[in-house]
Amino acid sequence: MIPKKKESSIKAYMGEYTVFKGALSFEGTVRIDGKFEGQVHTTDTLIIGETGDIAADIEAGMVICKGKMKGTIIAAQKIEMHASSKIMGNVQTPVLNIEPGAVLDGNCDMSGKEGKKIIKLIKEDGKEKGASA
Repeated sequence: MIPKKKESSIKAYMGEYTVFKGALSFEGTVRIDGKFEGQVHTTDTLIIGETGDIAADIEAGMVICKGKMKGTIIAAQKIEMHASSKIMGNVQTPVLNIEPGAVLDGNCDMSGKEGKKIIKLIKEDGKEKGASA
């Protein structure tokens, strides 16, 4: 049996003209193309679409940003910033991919201060059973 890629199918989608304020917690991949304000907590993937406008504190496994984001991002696996993206705020992640044209206006921490948390999330995903903090 071949395991499915988590990024391959979007579990929930917030359209371009949607406005939501509150706390969002989910499993799988969620894409936001509308306006969102609040908190996001997941061990999986958050995609901020080209028309996405987010003001939030985010804790996620992976964040793919193609739109605007204002707030703090803690990503256990990776943050991808596409050319159309703008992040205003601090980011913390072991891997940061920034395409030319993307803007990061804030601090970036890749030192591994969240190492224990990252290892815990990896263990939960079953990717590395032997890792320790």
